[in-house]
Amino acid sequence: MADQAVIQIKDLKRVYQMGDTEVRALDGVTFDIHKNEYIAIMGPSGSGKSTMMNLIGCLDTPSEGEYILNGHRVSEMDDRELADVRNREIGFVFQTFNLLARTDCLANVELPLIYAGMAGSERKTRATDVLTKVGLGDRLDHKPNELSGGQRQRVAIARALVNDPSILLADEPTGNLDTKTGEEIMELFEELYKAGNTIILVTHENDIANHARRIVRLRDGKVESDEKVANPTLA
Repeated sequence: MADQAVIQIKDLKRVYQMGDTEVRALDGVTFDIHKNEYIAIMGPSGSGKSTMMNLIGCLDTPSEGEYILNGHRVSEMDDRELADVRNREIGFVFQTFNLLARTDCLANVELPLIYAGMAGSERKTRATDVLTKVGLGDRLDHKPNELSGGQRQRVAIARALVNDPSILLADEPTGNLDTKTGEEIMELFEELYKAGNTIILVTHENDIANHARRIVRLRDGKVESDEKVANPTLA
């Protein structure tokens, strides 16, 4: 299964200089993530969880160590290369949806395809397909303020999926939703996982993490534990 690793992280370190103080946000983290894994990254405040998400998401580069994403040696890339890999390989889902307010669902979902240089007609078809897949085929022309919180998060998930990325990276994806809507979004992630997607959840909530099949816990910039989930919530 080693050849199936979509992410390889080896002895990853991220050190910040705060005045005279050196902050070791990540201090020698090593783990792999394989194709079609469903993994949660957990940890208390200050554990390195957000730094880890930024590195996996190619929003930052490590001080030391190696990060390989789908064959790309991310740890050695410049900003332009990082932006290119971000757009092609990673689908982001944020707590705050990050949708364009004045633009309808279809145009919001088309955005990554515009960056990728795809022709207009193909963009529309692809965006319509993925919005239908997340249950919003009848809301293509609605703007975000005409949608509920759960529907907005579905648009954000559709936008994350539209480029057919290597990984779906979700940061507290239910953080701004009520319990019932949050459960519906987790059901959608379960469907996406069963359809073959590789999903990484970054969360501090145990009940959200327990939807995954594996939990990596960070503490003080190191891996505290890396365990399979015995009874995943929706399995």
